[in-house]
Formats: sequence, structure tokens, C-alpha cells
Amino acid sequence: MLATLIFILILSLLIIVHEFGHFIAARKNGVRVETFSLGFGPQIFKKKKNDTEYSISLIPLGGYVKMAGDSRLEYKGKDDEYFAKGAGRRFQIIFFGPFLNYLLGFLFFWCIFFAGYPNLTSKVGGLIDGYGAKEAGLAVGDKIIAIDGKKVDLWDDLQSQIQKRKAKENVELSVLRNNRELNFKVLIKDKVLGDELGGKQSLGIIGITPFDEIVEVRHGFLESAYLGVKKTLNLTVLTYKGLWRLLNGKISMRDSVTGPLGIFYITSRTAKLGIIAVMHLIAVLSISLAIFNLLPLPILDGGHIFLLGLEKLRKKALGVKAEHVVNNIGFTLMITIALLVTYNDILRLYGDKISKFMGR
Repeated sequence: MLATLIFILILSLLIIVHEFGHFIAARKNGVRVETFSLGFGPQIFKKKKNDTEYSISLIPLGGYVKMAGDSRLEYKGKDDEYFAKGAGRRFQIIFFGPFLNYLLGFLFFWCIFFAGYPNLTSKVGGLIDGYGAKEAGLAVGDKIIAIDGKKVDLWDDLQSQIQKRKAKENVELSVLRNNRELNFKVLIKDKVLGDELGGKQSLGIIGITPFDEIVEVRHGFLESAYLGVKKTLNLTVLTYKGLWRLLNGKISMRDSVTGPLGIFYITSRTAKLGIIAVMHLIAVLSISLAIFNLLPLPILDGGHIFLLGLEKLRKKALGVKAEHVVNNIGFTLMITIALLVTYNDILRLYGDKISKFMGR
């Protein structure tokens, strides 16, 4: 029940922020907003204030902002209508939705770095046979405090320093053992491992596993902002790399794309890890939603921006029939993607159970 509530709250937050971006940009540019709606299906709440009706519907898996004259069929030539505005103002209205999602992700990362997050220390929990650490004499319980004189405290820092080294290179580790500092020369070996995008890469390793020792890491206010920007940009680059690998067939849609069912499953697991884990999930989802919405596909914000660019080049907008065709294609495409993603989620999460039930 708690996981369901958190799932609904997360989706609602992402949708409200996105649609609020369109809403405030429309208002700023003098466009009348007729409806601000969260969810779909039967309405459970409705209130009209000024010219806008605010509503909440039963199924909180979507939302929309309805602007006056936002289709060629409805446009009547009034000054407060969407199509009465130039391409630049319409771009602002479209872009501000995903922009606010992107900004929300950054703000959550900023808060996480400032509030504190759990991280493994650089203490050795295990040694793997045939690798440099065991051969050099490291022991379980040793705390690695420096690599070639550069201080390390956390497992992430230790990994990033080791993995970028070349094979057959020696690295000097400074270690605390029984309150005594010891130094070891450790040989690095290459190992091919899976990366975050389902590919393979060769990394330097010394053959250690982490100790189950966790500390809370906090950063200063400005440093947290810097780390939030860095995390946001890294996630953006990683997402676009993933999309490119998906397009050229290097990773499968089944393993790389998830929908509401998959997000619910992830949320239910994340909720057990605490508020920081939930905040991290919100940040990742919000940035991912912004990037997805800016893809140049019909119906998505990126598709509308693409048509605005086309309008600028042609010096005129699409005709009513052409707009109708594009919208129909976009709607069909989104429904198809939604069904495929849901089908993949079912196979990934419940495939084994379905096979057993079918007697396979």
C-alpha cells in the first residue's frame, strides 16, 4: 500500500511540474489556459478560478494543459489564443514543460548531496584469488586510505581511481591495519565487465570486494550544487548514449526501456531504502522524462518543437489536414510504444511465473 502511494505521488509530482511549466509559460506569453488537469478517467475534483478549470481525475497516469486555440480547428484569431503567438513564444510554452522536469531533477540531486547520502567506505571486505591485492599481501579489514599518494575514503573513489589504470601497471596503496599505516605495490589486471548501458568494457581491477561499512556523506551548499550539475549532465549524456545504442541495435528495448509497471516495481523496492533513495529515483525519472519529451516524435514536446522549426523554414505553419494527420500518427505511435513497453515489463518482471503457469 505504501509503495502504491509513493508511486502515485512520484508520478503526480512529475506530471504537475511538467504541465505547470507549460501553464506558467502560456500565462507569461498571454495565452489563456482553459484547463489544467491531472490524470484521466472520471473526474474526482474540479474547480474553476479566473479563466482556468483545475481538475483531478481518477487515474493519475497523465495530465494536460488545454490552451485556448491550441489547434488549427479551434483557432478563432483572438489575441489570447495559442496560435495567435509567434513561433518563438510557442517554443517557450512547449519547451518550459520538459525544462522544469530537468530543473526538478537537478534540484533533487542538489538536495541529496547537501542532506547526505550513504556510501561504502574503502575498507576491504574480500580478496579474489589470482589478482594483485591478494598477491601483494592485503588482508580483509584493511582500510585503503590513499592511491599513489592521493587520499581516498569511499569505495566509489577507490573504484574510479583503479578502473582507469592500465593492465600490468603497479599502483601503490596506503593501508591502515590495526592503526598502522602500511604500503603495498599492487599489480593491476584487466577484466571485461558489463557497463551501465549493457555493453562491455575493459577495466583495471586489483581483486577486492567492499566491506559492509557505510558512512553518510555530506557536502557544502555550493559544492552540492556543483555535484548536482555534474550528476545531471552525466545522466543526460548516459541517457543519450543509451538511446543511440537502442537505435543502432546494440541494446534491446526489452532490457533498456521501462513503463509505469516497471516504474512501480522499482518504486516498491526503492521505498524500502529510505527517503534519499526515493529522492534519487525522482531525480532520475524527472530528467529521463524531460529528455524523452524532447525527442522529435509527433505528439511529444520535441515533435511540436520540430514542427515549429519547420514552420520557421517554410515561413508558414502546417495546414489543418496535415496537422490532423501528424497528430493521428503521433497518437498511434505513442499507444504502440506504451503497449510494447508494458508487454516488456510484464515479460521482464513476471516472465518466469507466466512460463511456470503455462506449464513450460
